Amino acid sequence: MKLGIVGLPNVGKSTLFNALTNAGAQSANYPFCTIEPNVGVVAVPDSRLDELAKMYNPELYTPAVIEFVDIAGLVRGASKGEGLGNKFLSHIREVDAIVHVVRCFENNDIIHVDGGVDPLRDVETINLELIFSDIEIIERRIDAVKKAMKGDKTLAPKAELYERVLKALEDGKTARSLDYTEEEMEMMGDVALLTIKPVIYAANISESDIGTDLTQNSLYQSVVEFAKTEKSEVIPVCAEIEAQIAELDDEDKEMFLSDLGIEESGLDRLIKASYSLLGLISYLTAGPKEVRAWTIVKGTKAPQAAGKIHSDFERGFIRAEIVSFDDLMECGSMNVAKEKGLVRSEGKEYVIADGDIVLFRFNV
Repeated sequence: MKLGIVGLPNVGKSTLFNALTNAGAQSANYPFCTIEPNVGVVAVPDSRLDELAKMYNPELYTPAVIEFVDIAGLVRGASKGEGLGNKFLSHIREVDAIVHVVRCFENNDIIHVDGGVDPLRDVETINLELIFSDIEIIERRIDAVKKAMKGDKTLAPKAELYERVLKALEDGKTARSLDYTEEEMEMMGDVALLTIKPVIYAANISESDIGTDLTQNSLYQSVVEFAKTEKSEVIPVCAEIEAQIAELDDEDKEMFLSDLGIEESGLDRLIKASYSLLGLISYLTAGPKEVRAWTIVKGTKAPQAAGKIHSDFERGFIRAEIVSFDDLMECGSMNVAKEKGLVRSEGKEYVIADGDIVLFRFNV
C-alpha cells in the first residue's frame, strides 16, 4: 500500500519523510527541493512480533510494511500547471491515501511560501488544487453517464450521485467529506477522484509543544476542528524531534522518549494510524525459520489470506490452524496451547482476525 506525503513547501514534509524512512530525501529551506517523489518502505511497529521472536529465536524477522512517497511541493495554481502542479497531481493519483503535513509552529528562520503560518489556509491551498482537478474529472463523467442514460435508465442513481458530489466540490468541499452508502461507494470507485482518498493530517508542532496540552495550541486545534468536518484524523508530530529519534538505536530511543514524557514516537503513531486508515490488519506466522506479519484487508477470509503467502496456498487450501496471539503468550508454547484446546481448525469461510497466528494446510 502506498501513502503519499504532501504539504506546501517548508512545512516540514521532507524532514518528516527523512525521519520516517531514513531514505535521505533532500531537505532544504526553499520550495521544490524535492523534485521527484522519493519512496521509502517503512516497517509497521508491532510488539507482538517482538514477543514471538523471543519465543522462537527465528532466523528471519519480517514485519509488515507501508510504502511512503514524498511528493514534490506545490503552490496555488497547481491544477493549472503552476509550479510542479502537473507532476504533483500525477504522483498523488497513484497513492492509496494521503499524509498531509501541516505546519503548526512559528519560526521566523523558516520562510513560509505564503509569508506567514496559517494551517487552515495551507490545507485549503492543497485541497482546492485537488478539488479543481476533481471537478474536471467528475464533469466529464457526468456527461458520459447522461449520454449512456438514453439507452439505460438504470444509470439515473449514478448520475444523481455524481451531481451531488460535483455540487459539494463546487462549494469547496472535498469528496471524502460527504456520506455515502455502500452502494454509492462502489459507484464512486468508477471515478478516480483525488479528494475522496483518505487523509491523515500530520500536524507539525514545535519542540516546546511536545508533551504539553495541545488544546492550548490554537494552530493545532484549528486543524483538529477542520479534520472533524471531513472525518479525517490528526496526528501531532514534531518533525525535528522525529529526525533526532530516527538516528537513535532502540535503547537510546526509549530513554529519549521517556525524557520527553511520551510513550511512543509521533512517527510510530502515524504509521499505525496509516495502517488502520486503509482498513489493514496483520496475521502472523511463527516458527524457528521466520516470524512474520502478513498484511491483509480487514474481512479477508482464510483462503485469500493464505494466497498472500503463495498462490498455491489459496488454490489448494484445506484448513487453517489458528491460535490467538494472547492465548499463545499465556500458554508459553504452541504445544501447551494445543493441549489446552486453544489451537482451532478453521475452514474456507473463516474471517482472519488481527493478531491470529496461522498455519495453513494445503494440497496442490
